[in-house]
Amino acid sequence: MLSEGISTLDDLNVKGKVVFVRCDINCPLDQDKRIKDTTRIRRSIPTLKELFEEGAKVVIFAHQGDPLDYQNFISLEEHRDYLEKFLKKKVEFIEDIAGPIAQEKIKKLKEGEILLLENIRLYTEETIIFEEEVKLTAEEQCETYLISKLSPLADLYLCDAFACVHRSEPSLVAFPRILPSAVGRLFQEELTALSKVRTFPQKPCLYLLGGAKILDAFRMMDHVLKDNYADRILTFGLVGNVMLKAKGYDLGKLSEELLKRKNLLLYVEKAKQILKIYGQKVSYPQDVAIDDNGRRKEITISSLSADGLILDIGEETISEYSQQIGKAKTIFMNGPAGMYEREGFSLGTEKIWKEVGNSSAFSVIGGGDTIAAAGKFGIKGKISHISTAGGGLIRFLAGETLPVIEALKNRI
Repeated sequence: MLSEGISTLDDLNVKGKVVFVRCDINCPLDQDKRIKDTTRIRRSIPTLKELFEEGAKVVIFAHQGDPLDYQNFISLEEHRDYLEKFLKKKVEFIEDIAGPIAQEKIKKLKEGEILLLENIRLYTEETIIFEEEVKLTAEEQCETYLISKLSPLADLYLCDAFACVHRSEPSLVAFPRILPSAVGRLFQEELTALSKVRTFPQKPCLYLLGGAKILDAFRMMDHVLKDNYADRILTFGLVGNVMLKAKGYDLGKLSEELLKRKNLLLYVEKAKQILKIYGQKVSYPQDVAIDDNGRRKEITISSLSADGLILDIGEETISEYSQQIGKAKTIFMNGPAGMYEREGFSLGTEKIWKEVGNSSAFSVIGGGDTIAAAGKFGIKGKISHISTAGGGLIRFLAGETLPVIEALKNRI
C-alpha cells in the first residue's frame, strides 16, 4: 500500500477474477489518424502482463481523444494491434462498451484472457464536456449507465491511468466506490516518483519551467515556493518572457505582440506578485537569442527593445542555469527553453537538457515538448522518471486535490 493509503496490485488476489483496468493509451496521431507514438501503450504493458500471467480475466477501458480534441477521436482497434504486439498475446477488441455485446463478452471471459472495449469517449458520460457542464459528484456517477451496467460484472478495479488523475469521470472515480480497487504498476511508479519531487524532495530542489503553456507554470509556482518544495525556479521560453515583462523590460515589438496574441499578458500581474514575494528564488534570462533575419543574434536583457523575436536563451543564461543544475539534488523540468525545433535556436534547450541528463540529481520531466526534446538530444535514458501525464502532473505538483486519488484512497 502506498503512503497515501492507496492499494497497489500487490494487495490484490486477481486469479480467476474479472478485473476492470482503466488505462491511458491515448496516443498522438499523424495526419492520417494513425498512431505515431506508442509510449503510453508501452508503459501500460507491465500491469496488463502481470494480470494475465496471474490468471485474471482482464477488461480494458481506455480513451483516445475527446470531442474537444476531435481530430484524435478514433476507434481503439489500432491500439489493440499494438497491445498484442507488445504483450505477445491475443487481445480481443469489440466495438461496444457497455451494451449487451460487451456484457456477454465479459461474462464469458476465461482466465488469462484480455478484452479491450471501444473508445470510452463514445459515451457522453466519459467526456470533458459532460464532466465540466453536468458536474456529477463521484457518488452520483455511480448511477450512470456505464457503471450501473458493468460494475455488477466485475470483481476488482485497477486504475493505471495516472495521466487522467485530475479528471472526474465515471470510469475513474465511480468504479472505486463500488469495487475493491487499487492502482497498477504505471500509476504506482508515477505516484512514487512524483512524491519525491512534491512531498519529499532532496535539497536543493530545482524547477525548470518554460515553454508556451504559461498556465502550467503559474499553477505550480505559488505552491512549490510557498511550501518550500522548490529552492529555486529557473524560467525560460514564454514563461521567462512573462517574467521579464513583469520586471519592466521592453521585449520588443514582435515578442510583445506574440504575448498579446496568445493572451499571455494577463499573467504579468501574477508574475509581479511572485517576484515581489519570492524574488530571490526565481531566475529569469539575463540574455536571449533573437531572430535577426533568420540568424541567431544574442543580446542582453538591457537591449530587449530590439525588433527581433525572442526564440531562445543566451549563453550567459545557459551558463548561470547550468551552475544551478550542477548543485541540485532534485530537478523537475517542464517546457523547452526556446524554439528548439528551429535551426539556430535549439542551443538553450539542448545544453540545459544535457546538463540535466548528466546531473546526479533525481530528475523528473513531463509534457510533450519536454519529452520530445529529451529524445531529440539523446537524454531520455539519463532521466530518472519521465511522466506520462500532462495536466494531471501539473496539478499533482501544484498540490491540488485530485478526484482519482481521492476516490482510490483506502479502497480495497
